[in-house]
Amino acid sequence: MEFCKGELVVCTAGREKERLMCVLAFDEKYVYLCDGKERKLASPKRKNPKHVKKTGEQISDIMCSTDRALRKALSKEV
Repeated sequence: MEFCKGELVVCTAGREKERLMCVLAFDEKYVYLCDGKERKLASPKRKNPKHVKKTGEQISDIMCSTDRALRKALSKEV
């Protein structure tokens, strides 16, 4: 599964189940997610790509620059 920075996903497993989050980074094995509230940009959540579902939405890099901007962007998407 391919991801890109700023893509919105929904967690399907774990404590974050059914929570909307933003992809901050990714590598071969993991996707690093944040939501600006529970998971800040400074400490993203590492998740297996199997445990997230793409929404097809994406936010700009400007909206991923601060926790406050990220929370605002995610609240508009809900």
